[in-house]
Amino acid sequence: MTESCGQEQTRWITTVIMSTALQDHEISTILQRQHHRVRYSESVETGSVIFPLSGVAFILSDTQDLLRTGEEQFSERIQKFIGIHRNSFLVLSAALHGSEEWNVMFRIQKRFLGSNLRVIPVHNPAETVKLMLTMAKIWPREQYHPTNPKPFPPPVEILSPLCTSLLSTYFRT
Repeated sequence: MTESCGQEQTRWITTVIMSTALQDHEISTILQRQHHRVRYSESVETGSVIFPLSGVAFILSDTQDLLRTGEEQFSERIQKFIGIHRNSFLVLSAALHGSEEWNVMFRIQKRFLGSNLRVIPVHNPAETVKLMLTMAKIWPREQYHPTNPKPFPPPVEILSPLCTSLLSTYFRT
């Protein structure tokens, strides 16, 4: 627990389901150090991180690996992933997002335009964890009702500063 302005704040701790391929990954270590309940599963898509209590799912990919293996095979994995998860995010990591990396990201966005996939660029594992935890905290858990099958939008007043922060990180002048 930490104190801020005389008020006590509680730590947010949640359950995270990760693919077994990420068991030795730095992201797994960071989540465990923050005392989140990390569980591993072979039945989830390789490279995925799921927050079941929040209803959000992330699939992690290194942009350079994507360039080496090819987008077609990766697109099939993404299609399967977004078919399972309503609130899905593709987290593309690269130390530096140059023109080649941005082109890959735009091609993926164009291919999955209109789907429930959101593409987010990141630079390192710490930034990835911060992003995933922020999205898991603010994303409303959907209450399915037959008269309203559409997912609820995220709270704009919380997402707007997050997006502004991300954009300022990538488009520094």
